[in-house]
Amino acid sequence: MGIEYSVHLPSEFVSSNVCQLLPDWLVPVLSVLIIFQHCPVLLVEKTAETEFHKQQLRAQFVKVGRLIVLSLQHWGYRAEIFDPRTGYPILSQPGSLRLDDVAVVQNSLGYPLTQTGGCRIIEHPTWGNAVFPSVLLSSAAPDITQAVVEEVLAAYTC
Repeated sequence: MGIEYSVHLPSEFVSSNVCQLLPDWLVPVLSVLIIFQHCPVLLVEKTAETEFHKQQLRAQFVKVGRLIVLSLQHWGYRAEIFDPRTGYPILSQPGSLRLDDVAVVQNSLGYPLTQTGGCRIIEHPTWGNAVFPSVLLSSAAPDITQAVVEEVLAAYTC
């Protein structure tokens, strides 16, 4: 599985809009996990093949993301995965705002974007436009989120 991830502090947008993103949360977001999955095809055009791969990668993210959320919850933290397709939380009640995963990646990592057909696509330094980004928010500090992700991914890929 071609997967990369990085953990960041939340942007000003995320920090100041937690109530609109996750209305049930009474705790601040302290870390943002960005997961990149390598896609076997470029995602610059909307075709049956790209849609198939995006669905597979979304399902893979939800599966891994749920494991990370469960592990963080086990340690007493809140965590939520956001649907890359809709921008709404998958496990919590949605709020009035959607989370734009491309904007989160741009803000956190500064990766360039490609604009095509009204969509913005991340340009990964290694995988180019053949990348599927996803986001998880957590109330755990970045070092704790990092440790949990390492543990989950090590167990998941074995």
